[in-house]
Amino acid sequence: MTTVACRRTLHDWFAASAASYPGHTALEVGGEVLTYAGLAAAAQRVAAGIVRRLDGRIPHRVGLLASRSITAYAGYLAAQRLGATVVPLGTAFPAARNAAVVRAADVDLVVADEDGPSADLGVPLWRPGRARQGQPTVEVDALPPAPADGDDLAYILFTSGSTGTPKGVPVRHRNICAHLEHVVPRCDAGPGARLSQTFDLTFDPSVLDMFAAWGSGAALVVPTRDEVLTPVRFVNDRGITHWNSVPSVITIAGRLRALTPHSMPGLRRSMFCGEPLTLQQARAWKRAAPAGAIENGYGPTELTVTCLTYRLPPDEADWPAPANGTVPIGEPHRGTEVHLRDGELCVRGAQRFAGYLDPSDNAGRFLTPDGSPYDPATVLTDAHWYRTGDRVVRGEPAATGPLVHVGRLDTQVQVHGYRVETAEVEAALREQPGVADAVVVALTATTGTRLVAAFSGAGAEPDRLRAALRERLPGYMVPDTLTAFPALPLNANGKIDRAAVHEALAHPGIS
Repeated sequence: MTTVACRRTLHDWFAASAASYPGHTALEVGGEVLTYAGLAAAAQRVAAGIVRRLDGRIPHRVGLLASRSITAYAGYLAAQRLGATVVPLGTAFPAARNAAVVRAADVDLVVADEDGPSADLGVPLWRPGRARQGQPTVEVDALPPAPADGDDLAYILFTSGSTGTPKGVPVRHRNICAHLEHVVPRCDAGPGARLSQTFDLTFDPSVLDMFAAWGSGAALVVPTRDEVLTPVRFVNDRGITHWNSVPSVITIAGRLRALTPHSMPGLRRSMFCGEPLTLQQARAWKRAAPAGAIENGYGPTELTVTCLTYRLPPDEADWPAPANGTVPIGEPHRGTEVHLRDGELCVRGAQRFAGYLDPSDNAGRFLTPDGSPYDPATVLTDAHWYRTGDRVVRGEPAATGPLVHVGRLDTQVQVHGYRVETAEVEAALREQPGVADAVVVALTATTGTRLVAAFSGAGAEPDRLRAALRERLPGYMVPDTLTAFPALPLNANGKIDRAAVHEALAHPGIS
């Protein structure tokens, strides 16, 4: 079992392993293998290059426009080495969205892949790959010590916002370190272990993968996008011992008939998060990896990756059987407290963030320590409860069983693990010329949740609307279908009848 020393920052986790295991593999990505010493040196070079690009100034916040590359991971560590806050950007996201994130987060500089997208983000864009071909960077030995401490921000992630604007979620070092102190020993990784990295850096489970590996001396193994969709082949070809992904990957593998019994004999630990994990999915994965433990993780970005976890018993005969057919989300991590308010899960503790980047987003999202509504005009403290918007119940036995997720209180949905506020997509549609109103609903498909939309208005064409949405929203937020209605149906109160729209979109052709 891996032991965990006291570490105040994300960089501390990596630095301790780099000192203890310099010759062990730290990263495999894009056909390249870096040891801990090699990755540390790469991060130092990128850090020095950032300082040179800023004329000797240490950055406050660093954007990262890189994916599945040495630059992505060395850049992440370089920002942490400098005590800066990492702001991941989506390489497949529209340039306008990335630019909006850069402005909102007050980014000083963006580190980008050598062959990545080019866009005017309003701040310097630096490509370390190209820099290596130019003049020497600042001397690595001249870099100052990382000045960050536990109360500084480790990273800022932007999630979908119900007002039509992404919400910035700042996570402090003490939040993410509290998470790692709980999960790293639980992972039972270490030198020789090989952890998958299926998540993009804009999705917070990527932080768990990186630092569960780098905090224990294990290797982080990054699949190509095609390999993510063929998990059995990836696990076996690359010797993966620890897996982490969204549950829909199981469904995709099952459709390819790849999850045959004992097809992943070397897998020791599997974690699923980002979407509900069904018992059917868990059984299929367990039969393919019978020697491995399976965990279901729960946690919005505001609560730092996962804050509740449930590990299924080794024997399927002992598995719980919630009425909704999903694996429980379990119990809170050490240092985390939960409170049920009319069925809504509310959480506080060491992993809870300190409030949104824009304080106006805090309205309606917190409760006071005694459980009453939070007044945004008052100071937000660590004792306040964060309202997740998720409905949960206790499993069997009713009073003491593990918590089970049973739905949402709002229109938020999960698409490929990403959190989506359908209101943000609707707002983007309504802003298009010719659109009078719009409704976006989520439909359940065999490969996960899919978005579909209905709109009304004269002159608006689905193809033009889809192209406009792709210029504004990430691909996972663009509805699969856009259906024109002469007028959206109304209920007795004169409001849009969302249930009727949902029925019409779920069963087209049935009137």
